[in-house]
Amino acid sequence: MAEIAVLGAGSWGIAVSTLLNYNGHKVTLWEFDHQEVKRLSIQREHKQKLPGIVIPQQVEITDQLDSAVSEADILALALPSHTVREVAKKISIIELKDPIVINLAKGIENSTLLRMSEVLTQELPSRLHERITTLSGPSHAEEVARKIPTTVVVAGFKEDVAREVQQVFMTPYFRVYTNSDIVGVELGGSLKNVIAIAVGICDGMGLGDNSKGALISRGLAEIIRLGEKLGAKRETFAGLSGLGDLVTTCISKYSRNRFVGEQIGKGKTLKEIEAEMTMVAEGIKTTRSAYQFSLRHQVEMPITQQVYHILFENKKPKEAMTKLMTRDPKSEIWG
Repeated sequence: MAEIAVLGAGSWGIAVSTLLNYNGHKVTLWEFDHQEVKRLSIQREHKQKLPGIVIPQQVEITDQLDSAVSEADILALALPSHTVREVAKKISIIELKDPIVINLAKGIENSTLLRMSEVLTQELPSRLHERITTLSGPSHAEEVARKIPTTVVVAGFKEDVAREVQQVFMTPYFRVYTNSDIVGVELGGSLKNVIAIAVGICDGMGLGDNSKGALISRGLAEIIRLGEKLGAKRETFAGLSGLGDLVTTCISKYSRNRFVGEQIGKGKTLKEIEAEMTMVAEGIKTTRSAYQFSLRHQVEMPITQQVYHILFENKKPKEAMTKLMTRDPKSEIWG
């Protein structure tokens, strides 16, 4: 049995806490918001984000970061990507054991264009760097919490550490593979959210399955182009954190990113959508990072670029679609 601190009590943090408790581990769920901790401790349910899922009584809920992490064998960061650095800074000044660190966020930091494992490497003590991992793949919290069969991948810098995470998470309904390509796993999990926004826009405009199929397949092509440029392995994007997560996020009723795109396709502004949402759609911030990557590394990413223009420059979705469809002809396989 491991002692595990799950940081972040959103839907994913709750789902992960419930899964790890099911596996017999001692779980502490940390949340920075004191009022939220009080509410969850009494109700044992997040009625807005994960209705109907009871947080087991064995899971301790706290807003005290020191007590949550100081004795933990594993730190699982179920945080929005833009808060990972801030929390890691706080963890770095706490006296820890030598925990395995699991990043569960799918995003790229806007200000630095760093992946989450790179952010953690910058902020956490050097002795923990080889113990940093990322768990990713098609894994909506709503389904994991209800024990619907799910398969994911964990990537790390050391194979034995990834295998340890694999064993900690494996259940009859939650299967975990290992992968040595942490660059590809993190990029796939992050960039697919941008394409999911594009597919949502397509849905909101009332376009068809042909259009969605094109966006998903050509979206994967540009994710692969950027991934290879940044040192990822091409085959990773055919796996769970690539194609698997991309398809799931683009078609799922649970996808926040697809929802954002759908609302834009129906005519709402990004400001209006964000004001109404209670959960984070990582693809909004990731679109900024992906767009900057495409410029910095001169990688052609036409779908990503059009999503950026729609979200942040008020381009009309119909204009963006026309731009994509009337680009110069080229071979499907062109690098």
